[in-house]
Amino acid sequence: MPVDKKLMEILACPKCKGNVKEQSMFITCAKCKLAYPILDKDIPDMLIEDAWPLEKAKKAKFKHKIKIQSKS
Repeated sequence: MPVDKKLMEILACPKCKGNVKEQSMFITCAKCKLAYPILDKDIPDMLIEDAWPLEKAKKAKFKHKIKIQSKS
């Protein structure tokens, strides 16, 4: 399930405030060369410290195995 289209319309790169696009399991910023993971299929993690270098995401074919940890 992709990120909600309305959310994608307002999302911006938190580092440069530029345009972003969804690529499989990431939201990418071409200007900053960063890839922000999408967690649990539809929750974007837009924290700069959690971003992957764009080249790393490309090598992983825009896939990851990151899961949200539940608090029990």
